[in-house]
Amino acid sequence: MTTPDTAARRALVACAALIVGALTLTACGGDASADNKSDDKDGGTKNSTAEIVISAKDGSTGASINSTGVKVSDGKLTEVRMTESATGAAVPGAITADGKSWKPKEQLERGTKYQISATAKGENGKPAAANSIFTTVSTDNSFIGTYTPDGGTTVGVGMPVSFTFDKAISDKKAVQSHIEVTSSSGQKVVGHWFGTQRLDFRPEAYWKSGSKVTMKIDLDGVEGANGVYGVQDKTVTFTVGRSQVSTVDVNTQTMTVVRDGKTVKTIPISAGSPENSTYNGQMVISEKFTQTRMNGSTVGYGGEYDIADVPNAMRLTTSGTFIHGNYWYDKGNPPFGKQGTSHGCVGLADVQGAKGDTTAKWFFDNSLVGDVVTVKNSPDKTVAPDNGLNGWNMAWSAWTAGSAL
Repeated sequence: MTTPDTAARRALVACAALIVGALTLTACGGDASADNKSDDKDGGTKNSTAEIVISAKDGSTGASINSTGVKVSDGKLTEVRMTESATGAAVPGAITADGKSWKPKEQLERGTKYQISATAKGENGKPAAANSIFTTVSTDNSFIGTYTPDGGTTVGVGMPVSFTFDKAISDKKAVQSHIEVTSSSGQKVVGHWFGTQRLDFRPEAYWKSGSKVTMKIDLDGVEGANGVYGVQDKTVTFTVGRSQVSTVDVNTQTMTVVRDGKTVKTIPISAGSPENSTYNGQMVISEKFTQTRMNGSTVGYGGEYDIADVPNAMRLTTSGTFIHGNYWYDKGNPPFGKQGTSHGCVGLADVQGAKGDTTAKWFFDNSLVGDVVTVKNSPDKTVAPDNGLNGWNMAWSAWTAGSAL
């Protein structure tokens, strides 16, 4: 899943690659286009002077970070130079083979002032020039969506596409209509809004194994709220792996792992205690950690526990439900397969260090982000659809009712 440390990269606002070096522009404060009409009077065919158009107009303050570029008609570009105004650092780019256009190699930064200088030679052999000084859309006046899963990954059949926006969206229809999620399986995919900052997509039933899912994100320039515009323009594809759905039965304290319709393993577990029961329902693995710290004070349990190295841990809810290894159990009276002893997690027998030949390590190694763990017969309520990636707990009619389209 996309984390805060990597949100900017996954939300496609990566800093442009910069090459340090001062560059000399043509005349300062010039126009973003040059329309130098020919005064040739020979009536020949080669009587046109190049016309250069820079997408970001001179003096503009809300330029796109994606579509900035230079085009020319009636001629060919000979040189384009782009720099970041504050530092003078060059922004790499390339003129196309036909000489008709130029664009930066990397996405631009938000809220940054840039300069472009371009020259071309017209069909009549005469030179033309244009320049522009502009500022890209600011952070305050733009929004991004952190999304999961990442492009190029292989995920389980339960993995939804989930966007979390960094600002409240008031025009949900405009935003949702510019995010298209399709599957090679042909399954119908529908979006559902959880509040004003989260939009998830899923089909009615789990994704079909082996299918390719494509997210086309076309939010650049889309007004999501008053004066707040999207900046993302990206197509992302991920693969759905084999089907694995594991069912935890709290009555028997066991978990049955079913892969591609066949039971591959039955594992003794220890679910939540009667005082701290485990949620019922379908829960999707959203993160995997070989080892992680679990501190009860972060999820409302005060100082009841603080374990620095919980092994083979996989997150099931935002509120802190995991399925994980347990090495601190009473070796004289193991609870696995007999009773629930956790604070709501699903525990499996393990050893400290996460490297033993244990059921917990086997399950960790054989699980994907996006696999489903279903809990039944717990005295607790069904997990909320927005507590983690768990929208499967919502009826299809309710899911589609939450679409803005």
